[in-house]
Amino acid sequence: MRHNLLVLGTLLLAPLAAVSAVGASERPARPNIIFIMADDLGYTDVACFGSRYYETPNLDRLATQGLKLTNYHHCQNCTPTRAALLSGQYGARTGVYTVGGIDRFNWQSRPLRPVDNVTNLPLDRDLIPQQLKAAGYVTGMFGKWHIGEQGEYHPGRRGFDEAIVSAGVHFDFATNPRTDYPQGQYLADFLTDRAVDFITRHKDQPFFLYLPHFAVHSPHQAKPELIAKFKDKPGVGGHNNPTYAAMIASVDESVGRVMKTLDDLKLADRTVLIFTSDNGGVGGYVREGIKKAGDVTDNAPLRSGKGSLYEGGTREPFIVRWPGVTQPGSTCDVPTIHVDLFPTFLELAGAPKPRQVLDGESLVKLFRDPAAQLQRDAIFQHFPGYLGAGADAWRTTPVSLIQSGDWKLMEFLEDGRLELYNLRQDISESKNLAKERPDKAKELHARLVAWRAEVKAPMPTKNDGTAAAPQEKAKGKKNKNRDKADRE
Repeated sequence: MRHNLLVLGTLLLAPLAAVSAVGASERPARPNIIFIMADDLGYTDVACFGSRYYETPNLDRLATQGLKLTNYHHCQNCTPTRAALLSGQYGARTGVYTVGGIDRFNWQSRPLRPVDNVTNLPLDRDLIPQQLKAAGYVTGMFGKWHIGEQGEYHPGRRGFDEAIVSAGVHFDFATNPRTDYPQGQYLADFLTDRAVDFITRHKDQPFFLYLPHFAVHSPHQAKPELIAKFKDKPGVGGHNNPTYAAMIASVDESVGRVMKTLDDLKLADRTVLIFTSDNGGVGGYVREGIKKAGDVTDNAPLRSGKGSLYEGGTREPFIVRWPGVTQPGSTCDVPTIHVDLFPTFLELAGAPKPRQVLDGESLVKLFRDPAAQLQRDAIFQHFPGYLGAGADAWRTTPVSLIQSGDWKLMEFLEDGRLELYNLRQDISESKNLAKERPDKAKELHARLVAWRAEVKAPMPTKNDGTAAAPQEKAKGKKNKNRDKADRE
């Protein structure tokens, strides 16, 4: 009798076990994650974001296959963006606001003393690769790091299984660790070679690849055959530099090679591929009256460029392709920002949360439905310093901002001046509505002040003529080419 009951039980449970097994096999595997970031590429420097001179066929194809975030933001220059992305925290929490020390520019001529800047992202923050590694991902990084490179600050010591750092020049470049490459190779091609190799070797396990290009940052150097392609092409709307166009083409080639590798290895359907840039393009200064000449590109219709917290300095092209999830050719205009990527990657990977508080919100719901809304209704920036543009010219003075929906309020900290813009009606930030809409200005300013109190944002102090405090400096040998390039 007991034997018969056991047999009956086995027969009854077998279908349930089979259903369970089928269900498990049908559950989608955790996707691979590839994050490609250009350097100094402006919002309209990509054809699918508006350029009629630069050619980006691979990025355009990626956009037709995925989703464009048209209201996505980074910081005004290199280092703070990378710190915010990798830590998931606003600069007010990390102390990383800009590149280098505060004495890069003559703040002594201004009313305020800037807040001292942290140059190495603090080691007590868990970074994205550490959390994804804990979730079983193999992690690789090839390119510009810029948040501390020596000793414990090197990416190979902060969660990346494989990491090669290089920036500063595009030919005859140095790498950390030292790596051999063919004489005359272009840096973007070298980094792409390493990325393709990483994907190929780890195709059978979930991986996270971070590919932060140094292009299209100065010095403006490109492959001769690509310069020749644009030499006789008529410029359009402030886009007219054949060398810069060739640099963009090399970044686009890189994206195309990564896409082809995913196709060849049949990995595209289970890979989230993201492309963006770290800050605005080096242009818009002539229109602003900051410079008389020298713009490399133009971010129009956005105002100003790299180093400014107007939209030309912080709004970036953002494309994400997640086959079967993102709607091909779709767009989303929900305001988004750098600190959102950490929680996004955690959700994609099912990875554990870090020790530190995260300031952003996962964008996965927007990837799934571009008409969705996030729980939060505002993004913030805080820059308690100065970025110059030559003698007595400034790309920005100390400023904080809040963007809520279509509205953006900027508080300039030298004199408390408020600027209020409706970005849907005036993406060029040409009409300050602070006096016309004092109710909206007052509401947003109160929220901005409350946010600064919440994150304990340090404020610049009155310039009383005393000497600047010694700045934190990264240990190790300096890269003179990189230091020169990053003075911008």
